[in-house]
Amino acid sequence: MSVSLKVNFLGRELAGPVIAASGTFGYGEEYADILDLSALGGVCSKGLTLAPKYGNEGERLLETPAGLMNSIGLQNPGVAHFIEQELPRMLTLGTAVFANLGGGSVEDYEQGAALLDATEVDFIELNISCPNVKEGGIAYGIKAASAKEVVGRVRAACKKPLVVKLSPQAEDIGQMAAACVEAGADALSLVNTFQACAIDLERRRPVFNNLFAGLSGPAVKPIALRMVWQACGAVDVPVIGLGGIATGADALEFIMAGGGGGGGGAGGHRKLYGSPLLRADQPRDRRMDGGPRGAEPGRDPGLRQGITCIK
Repeated sequence: MSVSLKVNFLGRELAGPVIAASGTFGYGEEYADILDLSALGGVCSKGLTLAPKYGNEGERLLETPAGLMNSIGLQNPGVAHFIEQELPRMLTLGTAVFANLGGGSVEDYEQGAALLDATEVDFIELNISCPNVKEGGIAYGIKAASAKEVVGRVRAACKKPLVVKLSPQAEDIGQMAAACVEAGADALSLVNTFQACAIDLERRRPVFNNLFAGLSGPAVKPIALRMVWQACGAVDVPVIGLGGIATGADALEFIMAGGGGGGGGAGGHRKLYGSPLLRADQPRDRRMDGGPRGAEPGRDPGLRQGITCIK
């Protein structure tokens, strides 16, 4: 008996719950000879910025015992180049196209979103983990008020379905999720990589020129699961779960935690959007700690509702 894995995400039918996460899958065509891309729920572009970025100097990757640290620095050709050169090929892949957008100022986000809104991309994924250059480099994704401002401004600049990608560095992930939805996010994805550090013992200095880098892979999965659980308890929109997904069992954990979709990428960083077979139609009445109201500590609260896909 064949089972359909199709899911409906913000009005678009996806072939399945697995989405290739940003920064882990190029623009999709690089993997066309390896797997049938039409079986994926979607492909998310590399992180884009309004102007081209050359990325960080020095070491960019370091493998850890249970993950991968990266300091790529959002190297990309810019939104205009993406629209002219990369997007036409992505549209032939036979799957949904997510455009991941970052920025160093609210104006960068607004202008980039407006350009993407005039194209055939299916979804815009807003990366608010980027440093706010006008605020001393503090990421928009740390404080809920800053995130709410940029999401609201982007929402006003575009009509495409808007997915906001949350940073694990947020002061309060539930508050952050709620602020983004209040500002106009149609869906959320989380988590991005975790800030980490590595020391080169021979040179007696940090491995990366930027001192810190983003950690992904199996090491972050338990923390990512906790954050997905908390975010799903705070909002009532679709949630894409990602962070350390390497196996089907990992994906099921995210779906049961409340994350609907999933994606995969470097260091096992994948994004999940929940399978309809595993969605639980339970009420969203939660305790303050994110669990269903009435559930006692240590008791099984059952499946969560909310995750549609995974990365």
